[in-house]
Amino acid sequence: MSLYEDLKWRTLIKDVAGEESELKRILDGEPFTFYWGTDPTADSLHLGHYTSLCMAKRLAEAGHHPILLCGGATGRIGDPRPSAEREIIDTKVLEENIKKIRAQVDSLLEGKAELVDNYDWTRDFTFIEFLRDVGKYINVNYMLDKDIIRRRLDTGITFAEFSYMLMQGYDFVHLFREKNCIMQVAGSDQWGNITTGVDLIRKMLGKTAYAFTMPLVVDSTGKKFGKSEGNALWLDKEKTSPYQIYQYLYNSDDEKVFEYLKVLTFLPREKIEEIESLHKDSPEKRIAQKALAFEVVKDIHGAEEAEKAVSGALAAFSGEGSKKNMPTFESSRAELDAGKGAIDLFFEAGLGATKSDVRRLILQNGAAVNGKTFSDVKRVFSASDLDGDGELVLRAGKKKFVRVVFK
Repeated sequence: MSLYEDLKWRTLIKDVAGEESELKRILDGEPFTFYWGTDPTADSLHLGHYTSLCMAKRLAEAGHHPILLCGGATGRIGDPRPSAEREIIDTKVLEENIKKIRAQVDSLLEGKAELVDNYDWTRDFTFIEFLRDVGKYINVNYMLDKDIIRRRLDTGITFAEFSYMLMQGYDFVHLFREKNCIMQVAGSDQWGNITTGVDLIRKMLGKTAYAFTMPLVVDSTGKKFGKSEGNALWLDKEKTSPYQIYQYLYNSDDEKVFEYLKVLTFLPREKIEEIESLHKDSPEKRIAQKALAFEVVKDIHGAEEAEKAVSGALAAFSGEGSKKNMPTFESSRAELDAGKGAIDLFFEAGLGATKSDVRRLILQNGAAVNGKTFSDVKRVFSASDLDGDGELVLRAGKKKFVRVVFK
């Protein structure tokens, strides 16, 4: 398949600025420069960003040149959220986040992406100059008609948030002019910002730019994978372990898993269709989920970490594999010898957001230690409860496991 055909088969093209036949010509034609952007609101990217990273890698492997824009300027403002204004991030924190995200992208794309910061070309842009040179080209009614703005009109939107669209639009103008970047790619929630950039290039430069969006990746409840949704899976393994990503994807619903295989992996069409056929014959074996989880962890963290994640999952669910590859928490042996309360132990191991959550978990028979369920919230563990390795394996619900090592 051509690049365009592959992207269409993977359902990775949603909205297109201009004629789709023209997009096909560009994608399957001579090498070109494109960009995608993210604001450094955290010190790591997450699985919600991974679709864009995969897209950049797909286009790069086809010979096109990727630019990652990390928004040192736009990150100081924050794009409009559906419900409320974003908190302002401290400048030093923002700069540190940019460094970490840049290193992450450089690693994931194996040095193929050019990394830029929009603060570099906006820091000396005066307010008057911005209004005169950019603002005059975009009608307010045009901005009000964009979904990204319209969804906030009832609750109210600040002028800073309202201006975000112009700032992102100007980024495209700058990259088009300075780096011959002719295309922008992003999630479908950025459509209003993207088309503003395309329109500004046409009005300010008299040139034609191209853009398309990808459908947002959502979980089975319809929530996108993102920090603001409270379900972020970080690409930094110190924040989210490879095992946690593996286990999350392994638990994907059958109705979503083939979509994820197309969008989040680089497996060819023939292989995905083979997996789909095998999975439908024996859905209880979760062949598709295993392939998805392994491929994503491998692409993010390497084959060795993917193998460890598989081993940890086997240890948790079937007694095979190695417990050493499960999420591990270190606790005090002295506290255990004195008697460690179940609620405290599960809470400290991260198996509940609050101690009240842990209490409910235990009362509802959702907690187990070394495979044995218990419902006594006053349960106290001691050395006599340790397994043959001198450890405890905690389980919360059916899917969360933590190995506890005492020192």
